[in-house]
Amino acid sequence: MTEPARCLWSLHSPDETRYHDAEWGVPAYDDAGIFEFLTLEAAQAGLSWLTILRKREGYRRAFSGFGAAAVAAFTPADVERLMQDAGIVRNRKKIESTLKNARLFLELAAKHGSFARYIWNFVDGKPLQPNRRNHEDIPATTPLAETISKELKRHGFSFLGPTVIYAHMQAAGMVNDHLTTCFRHAEIAALGTKGFPTAGAKK
Repeated sequence: MTEPARCLWSLHSPDETRYHDAEWGVPAYDDAGIFEFLTLEAAQAGLSWLTILRKREGYRRAFSGFGAAAVAAFTPADVERLMQDAGIVRNRKKIESTLKNARLFLELAAKHGSFARYIWNFVDGKPLQPNRRNHEDIPATTPLAETISKELKRHGFSFLGPTVIYAHMQAAGMVNDHLTTCFRHAEIAALGTKGFPTAGAKK
């Protein structure tokens, strides 16, 4: 049986292939899913996505199933506990940042009705469809990602620079960066046609 055409980055390992086929680019409209992606992508800073992908279950266990409210309630004692956890990246600044980001995430969610509504408003509630033909056409970041990163930094978030934010946009379906030759491109485009259910909150 012939394998379908895929984005080049997904061919490096079975883990990446599974993630590409099942999750990458699927629009995430729920706060739980978005908080998970932001946590993992911030942890990735300076590392490969494969490293984080293979530690995903460790992160899920260590950070209370990616429950933002639970993580926001973590204490300095939890930081010390996490520093001994081999299932995650034991970087104190990243761990402390995750706790702080969780608190800020909840604040924005309360202000806008949900964090999802807040962040999807940056693309007017609908996934961007750049229709990229070649791997070389996919940027590491964009002006919009820089804008979102600056806004989050203004609110106090950390480890969410423009490159991390663009990775989030790709993963959470805010932009469909599957190549037009990839079998998932049309499927992901179809998923985003209706857009965010209640887009339009103020930034």
